[in-house]
Amino acid sequence: MKVEEILDSIYKIMEDEDFHEGVKRAVQNSTAAVARILSSDQMIQELAGELREKKEAVLSDISHYLELTMKGIEKVNGRAYLAKTPEDARQIIADIVGTRKKIVVCSKSMVIEELEIEKHLRGLNHEVWGTDLGQFLVELSGDKPMHGIVPALHLTKEAAANLLAHRVGFDLQGGETIEEIVQQVRAFLREKFSRAEVGISGCNCIAADSGAVFLVENEGNIRLTTALPPIHIAVVGVEKIMPTMVDSFKTVIVQSAFAGLYPPTYVSLIAGPSSTADIEYYRVYGANGPQELHVIFVDNGRLEAIEHPILKDQLLCIRCGRCQMECPVWGAAANIWGGPVYGGPMGINWTAITLGENYAAPFSLFCLGCGRCDVVCPLEIPLSEILHYLKGKIE
Repeated sequence: MKVEEILDSIYKIMEDEDFHEGVKRAVQNSTAAVARILSSDQMIQELAGELREKKEAVLSDISHYLELTMKGIEKVNGRAYLAKTPEDARQIIADIVGTRKKIVVCSKSMVIEELEIEKHLRGLNHEVWGTDLGQFLVELSGDKPMHGIVPALHLTKEAAANLLAHRVGFDLQGGETIEEIVQQVRAFLREKFSRAEVGISGCNCIAADSGAVFLVENEGNIRLTTALPPIHIAVVGVEKIMPTMVDSFKTVIVQSAFAGLYPPTYVSLIAGPSSTADIEYYRVYGANGPQELHVIFVDNGRLEAIEHPILKDQLLCIRCGRCQMECPVWGAAANIWGGPVYGGPMGINWTAITLGENYAAPFSLFCLGCGRCDVVCPLEIPLSEILHYLKGKIE
């Protein structure tokens, strides 16, 4: 996009009072929650410091850790793949899902958005549903996700109710509480879960020592997505690899804390498809849960970025979204300030990795250089320095 087009988009969204009220409420609530969590538990800050060292170790020897993780997945009867490009990932998933029309349920995941997996499967005539409440609302509205963890934070409860009433036919008159709105969405999605044949999830992190996929959530939709359908597909950026299961547990603790959602309601550890050893202590795969587990590792610029002197630091990101909540520009425009998927300080840097520096550079021009994102990042990523570097790439 040209600088002028970005500016027009920002000016346009700044005139939307409902949008700003939604973002304002979300930022206030998130900021207060994070402050409360961090002030009450010093351990979380200490864990964040440990994570940086662990992630740097993995990135410095990524080929070894990727091979180790893929072998770990195969040892527990899963299948592992490496997709160099979005096209590769979409083809792998299409082959797994098959040609017969199926109901596919997806958990919220920025890498799923990055690869346009849902759009691709719908184009192949599958019925695809996002199952996170915020993701569900964003898909109904046609908007892009406005935050990695809270994608519909720009929608007030009034806007959400209106959207659900007009797009899905929910019986909402406008005066309902948030609890009442959530209950209607729950009933609608429960029916989709019960009929789904494929569940697709992202991954918060994955342990190299076991191939165990870690997923953290609060709604319970990820557990249903990964446990009810007979096929589970996990899509994982290669930067999500952590050395051990212990390191992975630490990652989900830090991420949820800096997202203001600590303790998380659910942490799932998935090592292979469902199994049982109840007869003669002989382990058989394919019990009450999924019969198949497929883990797709995604490159899409990440492996090249590891060798980049500036962009490599962005690969330390755990996607907590804290930098966005602190950024004054993001507070005014949310993910309108950013690429097709990722927005805000971390998002523009991720866009440079996945779509190229020239694509991301015009967005970086709007960074104020205040450095507030650097201060709040749990992994101490020099976000503003990366943005400054991208400004030099504007043509």
